[in-house]
Amino acid sequence: MTAPLDWQRDGRDWPNRDASSFVSAGGLVWHVQMMGAGPTLLLIHGTGASTHSLRKIMTLLARQFTVIAPDLPGHGFTAVPADATGLSLPAMAGGIGKLMRKLGAEPVLAAGHSAGAAILIRAALDGEIKPASIVSINGALLPFRTPVGRLFSPIARMMALSPVVRHIMAWRAQSPSAVERVLRGTGSKPSREDVAFYSRLFGNPGHVQSALGMMASWDLDSLVSDMHRLGPELVLVVGEDDRAISPADAERAASLAPSARIVRVAGAGHLAHEEKPEEIAEIVVETAMRLSLLSPPARNA
Repeated sequence: MTAPLDWQRDGRDWPNRDASSFVSAGGLVWHVQMMGAGPTLLLIHGTGASTHSLRKIMTLLARQFTVIAPDLPGHGFTAVPADATGLSLPAMAGGIGKLMRKLGAEPVLAAGHSAGAAILIRAALDGEIKPASIVSINGALLPFRTPVGRLFSPIARMMALSPVVRHIMAWRAQSPSAVERVLRGTGSKPSREDVAFYSRLFGNPGHVQSALGMMASWDLDSLVSDMHRLGPELVLVVGEDDRAISPADAERAASLAPSARIVRVAGAGHLAHEEKPEEIAEIVVETAMRLSLLSPPARNA
């Protein structure tokens, strides 16, 4: 099992490269970035992304936390699972749990973007991690409710199985302008650097296949039915300009969890943590302070 991207070639200028290591856990070799000191915070990126998307917020949060951020299975520099079942929500949640145990890490707080938030919730429900709070950044937590949406998984499954489709999509993604259009379509305002890293990912057929395979096997119905059992507090961070996940979904998601609150971020799209890392990091720190996971800063005498 190999990773989509090659570390020696594609990782030479990878963000926070000095914080990277490779860890074998659950039958996969994971690319993991760790930095900082303090209570352990687990960060999980979304579908089709990688640790690059967490580069800004990770550096900010490392001032007060020990931050752990892996590439998901089949994404970036983490190995592709042996079969498609390894890309399902329960499998990824289980994989994260195995990785944390291998690292000897017990996250007291977790934050995930989009599908990453769903993985964290599933992991908490299944007892793989036990954080005091989960911060969901534009979380993809609810099933598609439209007829077109319900067709999405079968279409994604068909596309994931077709090597021709994978290579065509990767070939088209080599155009930075095409990638920028996709990112802007989520309501975000990507920087030139954002576009360059996503172009590297989207231009790799293996990465594209894993992202499609993940979407094809994504089942959120069971997550919704189980969320009433969620132990950790759920903080739903909502970019008000998000065009990938409707901001209105946060109200329904909040009603499903025993302890949930919504924090809205003006002027942010789906990639809120990349557009406004300082503001999102502040929400994470405030959550930790409120739950007494961090000591308050000492006052000057």
